[in-house]
Amino acid sequence: MSGSGDSVGVHKLSAKSTIFGLSIYLVIAICSVFLLLISLLIFLFVCLNRVSRARRMRVKHSSGSIPLVSKKTSEEIKTVGKFLNCDDSMRKVENEVVVVTEEATSKEASGAFDDMSVASSGDVGSEVMGWGRWYSLRDLETATRGFSDENVIGEGGYGVVYRADFPDGSVAAVKNLLNNKGQAEKEFKVEVEAIGKVRHKNLVGLMGYCADTAQRMLVYEYIDNGNLEQWLHGDVGPVSPLTWDIRMKVAIGTAKGLAYLHEGLEPKVVHRDVKSSNILLDRKWNPKVSDFGLAKLLESETSYVTTRVMGTFGYVSPEYASTGMLNECSDVYSFGVLLMEIITGRSPVDYSRPPGEMNLVDWFKGMVASRRGEEVIDPKIKNPQPHPRALKRALLVCLRCIDLDASKRPKMGQIIHMLEADDFPFRPEHRSVQTNKKPLES
Repeated sequence: MSGSGDSVGVHKLSAKSTIFGLSIYLVIAICSVFLLLISLLIFLFVCLNRVSRARRMRVKHSSGSIPLVSKKTSEEIKTVGKFLNCDDSMRKVENEVVVVTEEATSKEASGAFDDMSVASSGDVGSEVMGWGRWYSLRDLETATRGFSDENVIGEGGYGVVYRADFPDGSVAAVKNLLNNKGQAEKEFKVEVEAIGKVRHKNLVGLMGYCADTAQRMLVYEYIDNGNLEQWLHGDVGPVSPLTWDIRMKVAIGTAKGLAYLHEGLEPKVVHRDVKSSNILLDRKWNPKVSDFGLAKLLESETSYVTTRVMGTFGYVSPEYASTGMLNECSDVYSFGVLLMEIITGRSPVDYSRPPGEMNLVDWFKGMVASRRGEEVIDPKIKNPQPHPRALKRALLVCLRCIDLDASKRPKMGQIIHMLEADDFPFRPEHRSVQTNKKPLES
């Protein structure tokens, strides 16, 4: 009886169904495989979702903010000094001066964007993370009207700068870094490390950044009065709006910004590209040092040796150009050239001038040595002319900054004191004139 029952069951299963005329055996097998595939896909989706969420959590909450020192920079600092971690701060234990070449770190510079990578999600741009804001690519595209040409406010070797108008009414400058052989990623790291948490009235503030997918952008405060190069060498007419007092204000403010980088930070920051086009001006002629894409972080009393000299021709110090030795003295030399440019209104290198005047430094030194310092003043500076002592002091600062012996150049803090020195002998004379007038008026 049981045998006949089994044969009947087998017969029923082997019978053809109404689904495309397939047997019930085959229908059951197909359904089983289909359910198994669905279960496998669901399992894979859940696993991938968990991994993705773990990565985002690790990036967003591991330190609470973007690292001040990335992998590349921390490796360089380790070769220069030994440190111990103590309450999330770096405490120096032992000084070691070691030559570090740029070739040794080029692999890390061109490697993956490990420490700075962020998950590309729609809500990243709305969050405030640590010192700055993480902008989404969509936010910046909207604010710059799709990165239109009409919003371009500056262009350089490493990117294009756009004006960005945000819905809340705020305005910013967005620097879209060009990815030339990994240069965008390298400059992104350098600028974030150098000035990400720095706040100084004479340094352009870095408000935030965008690292969606492979795009690298930096968002700065918007300075709406152009740069120093435009005001010195642009078509401003026969009389420059930059009076002597304004020019000294710009020089002193620039010196204060550089002094903060050199003497107010640890590790110190060497700008490496001090020039007139990197000095932005606001409506009150307050200067702000910008463009930290070539900056270098160095420990105290430490020099950096590079096999590839970076900077702008005419501003680069001789020892850096010839040996690759970089420290804050290199910035001091560049500042000296900048101060000459401010005083004379001439470019550091101008091939349109006679042979003896093409190089600003050589011409300037020759003029001062022959006691013709008054003749170096920009002819576009009209009354009031600088007082002879004020001019002499500024000329002396220039010469000290470009001393061929880098060890004899002053620190930026000393330069500030020299430029701000009060002319006490002149004030009593002014007061005596006023006192002599009073009896006559009465």
